[in-house]
Amino acid sequence: MTGSATPQDGAPTTLSWLCHPATLFALALLLVNDHVLKAAFPGPVTGKLSDVAGLVLAPPLVAVLLTLLLPRLPDRRAAPVGLATVGAGFAVVKSSGYAAELASSAWTVLAGPSLVRADWTDLFTLPALGLAWWSWRRSRGRPVRRRTARLVRMLVVLPPAVLAVAATSQYQYPYAVGTALLDGHPAVSIGVGYDDRTWPEGPADGRWSISQDGGNTWRPAADVEEQRLSRQGPGQRQACVPTEPQRCYRAVADHLRVEQSDDAGVTWQVAWEVSDARREGMARRFSNPGDIRRHFASRDLIVYPAVGGGHEVLVANGRDGILHRRADGGWQRDGFRHHAGPDDRGWTEPPALDGGLASRDTDLQLALTLALTLGVTVTVLAGHLAIRRGGGPRWWGVAGSGAIVVAAIVLAGAWGRNDDSSTGMALLFVVLPLNVVTATAMLVRVSYEDALTRWSGWAVTGLLLTALLSLVPLVGWLVGNPAQSRVAVALALLALVPGVLLAVRIARLYDPARPFGRRFPPHPSDPPYPSDPPHPPGVPYPPYPLAVPDSSYPLDPSYPPYPLEPPDRLSSRTPPAPPTSPAPPESSHPVLRPSVPDPSAESG
Repeated sequence: MTGSATPQDGAPTTLSWLCHPATLFALALLLVNDHVLKAAFPGPVTGKLSDVAGLVLAPPLVAVLLTLLLPRLPDRRAAPVGLATVGAGFAVVKSSGYAAELASSAWTVLAGPSLVRADWTDLFTLPALGLAWWSWRRSRGRPVRRRTARLVRMLVVLPPAVLAVAATSQYQYPYAVGTALLDGHPAVSIGVGYDDRTWPEGPADGRWSISQDGGNTWRPAADVEEQRLSRQGPGQRQACVPTEPQRCYRAVADHLRVEQSDDAGVTWQVAWEVSDARREGMARRFSNPGDIRRHFASRDLIVYPAVGGGHEVLVANGRDGILHRRADGGWQRDGFRHHAGPDDRGWTEPPALDGGLASRDTDLQLALTLALTLGVTVTVLAGHLAIRRGGGPRWWGVAGSGAIVVAAIVLAGAWGRNDDSSTGMALLFVVLPLNVVTATAMLVRVSYEDALTRWSGWAVTGLLLTALLSLVPLVGWLVGNPAQSRVAVALALLALVPGVLLAVRIARLYDPARPFGRRFPPHPSDPPYPSDPPHPPGVPYPPYPLAVPDSSYPLDPSYPPYPLEPPDRLSSRTPPAPPTSPAPPESSHPVLRPSVPDPSAESG
């Protein structure tokens, strides 16, 4: 054998499909079209060309990923699954606006800032799947059996294919950079970006559009007009009406606010504004909002005479678009121009100031992750107290607390997201795994100590109850009440108070005698110990029995009496020898004894 492939291994055939000349041509076409042709020749042709190339490239890519994840999956099943998945997903997304929004959010998490548009005309490119099927039929008879060849193809072809598909739908967001007047006509500079490294800084970073009818319709500026407008430098924050020098307007920095003065700038009052609380709620309806004070703020303005008399004001409000004061005195948020083509003069509608849950991108993920982190905190506390109750080491609690702190730091950084893709990656690959691994480790560690199933059930219940309780203010924040995230987070943190009390009660369910009996079981040869009869309540225990002296050992009156001890203690000790009387001293004088006659002597 020249390789390790088994008869049921589908990777050799799917890799051959991915490296078929038709697939490689689609990969090259997709890269060139997305990075060169779309910028040089924007329009429906280059858009449809990307769809055709993607439909040829995506099925073998899906099949290869399936066979790498499921090595026992045969190729005759992986190929139809790849074709069906790509075809069905493409048809649903291109025919449903709601599905396109979901695909945009999912693709933003996986591949960066992305926008998937629903366009039923793209369904005409579905026959490109036939070319993918034809390349599959041609590749099926030439599987890549050698292990070295498979490794080289995976390293050389697979990464560019994944990057090409991921970068297909990358999207940049419009940004109102500045305003200016060119020969008395209003002009606006619109830039694009998607994170702090790409947001435009000044009017020269955007493309100018000019209106010939006071701001009703717009056209792209010519090259000469672009040069004249770029030489004007940064815009002005304050301007007065040419025909009414006493009436002035100014854009307030770091706020979505325009103030008006009727005495040539001596006193000012608010003419239009979005409060800071409502601005935060509105900014959360944008993808990649970044620094709200910087990107959602009035930058500069111009004042120009209206066509039918009076005056109009045009304000550049950053990510919020263009603000227009009409001749009748009403203020209107106009949003942005479409950039689909040079002759497109329409405007995108700005988001409403009061939206609902469906308009969020990453806030739902942030709320769910925060609730899960608080619930896992309660589980870690309950597990730590149970381990300490059983005499276990305290480093388990220290390790669990460290994991929670790391998750909290990453979550706090993701909350002020500058890039939704980085936020999704941080939540999906850092915070979520830390929470799951920490909670599972604590539950398994306590269960190893022979904890009751009841304890594990209550520990999981404490996690869920704390998470649900903290979700109440977070769900209110998602729907706009409270409008500020810091208020919702503070209310969510209050859920830890009942959670901590519940963790203490849960820890008391742990019985430390169970792990002791499991570690030191009785020996089989040991006789069973009889259990003591239960003592009736209310009955006093009998007095301790007194020691009875042994009559076989006379007491010497010259010694003090010994204290009486219990019989069990006397039986375990060797009794002391009885004291003997001292022998009388021998006298140095002879002792006179009476003589007794011997009867035998008298008889003789």
